Amino acid sequence: MTTSATPSPLASAARSPVLSSVVAALLVGTLLLAATGADPLTAYGAVLSGSLGPDGLAATLTTGTSVLGMALALSVPLRAGIVNLGGDGQLVLGGLAATVTGLYAPLPAPLAVAAALLAGMAAGAAYAVLAAVCETRLGVPLLVSSLLLSYPAVSFASYLVRYPLKEPGSSLPQTRRLAEGVALPAFGSTTVTVGLLLVIVAAIAHSFVDARTSAGYEVRMTGLNPRFAAYAGVDRARLTLRLMATSGAIAGLVGAIGVLSFPYRFLDGALTAPGYTWTGLTAALLAAAAPLGTVLAALFFTVLQVGGLSMERATEVPRELTQVLQALVIVLLASRLRMTWRRPGRRGQENGKAA
Repeated sequence: MTTSATPSPLASAARSPVLSSVVAALLVGTLLLAATGADPLTAYGAVLSGSLGPDGLAATLTTGTSVLGMALALSVPLRAGIVNLGGDGQLVLGGLAATVTGLYAPLPAPLAVAAALLAGMAAGAAYAVLAAVCETRLGVPLLVSSLLLSYPAVSFASYLVRYPLKEPGSSLPQTRRLAEGVALPAFGSTTVTVGLLLVIVAAIAHSFVDARTSAGYEVRMTGLNPRFAAYAGVDRARLTLRLMATSGAIAGLVGAIGVLSFPYRFLDGALTAPGYTWTGLTAALLAAAAPLGTVLAALFFTVLQVGGLSMERATEVPRELTQVLQALVIVLLASRLRMTWRRPGRRGQENGKAA
């Protein structure tokens, strides 16, 4: 009688399709760098020093607040196999609601900050629920409804900030600056604010709910096998509404954090131009929406995004290469998972033919 030894964590990590995809993407990036005449070691060293060094760490943490927040927002429904593509709309409406609250709420500064954060979360959650209702009540696929609803939200915010809410005398499409004190406290003289702690708390809460509660089990079960989950009594429509509301609330929180941090106003395009939504979605996909994996993937992509500027200065290689690396990681991961999924089937067919 033979017993199979349990593989060690290190061995399991070495065989992980995620790790192999990242390594393969970095190898392809090395070839691309060598083809341009740049030194790959210098380029990757510049990425690390520019993002994690003394001069770049604050920028990484600031950018990472938004990237991690959006990664969490999109990973919550993705854990159940529900893809929310409306992050931009929910993010922008959250920032707009926080701005209006901060400008016009007759409250002391600390209460105005709290009210602005709650208003941002409520706006993002409500808009995400609207996309979910389009699927559960009207039969419009969530992929379509969530994506298309982003465009009117972004356009509406752009109109408001260019006309009714525009700062008088300014040539930029921006609102007035929030009142003194209506801002999230910053760490020292950096642009890193308490918003980072709020996002970390959201990540911890998501991890706890996912691993320790019956609600988290329902979500994971639905993601693994929707038909079995429905047979077990999980109400798919209600679950979709709940997860989309949570997803939109986190996205709205990220938007509120953005306007309650420097430059303490709503600037048209400032929340959508950096591509936080799509970077966050990429991180969630890479981690298969696992809470801890999402945090690590978001950090990985933030390092690439921030360090790309340093790489461009050090090697004259365009920082767009880091975006190529992000895309390669996902493509290689999808290819690896497809090959892994098909291999047992082929073996089964071969065994059937042999029999």
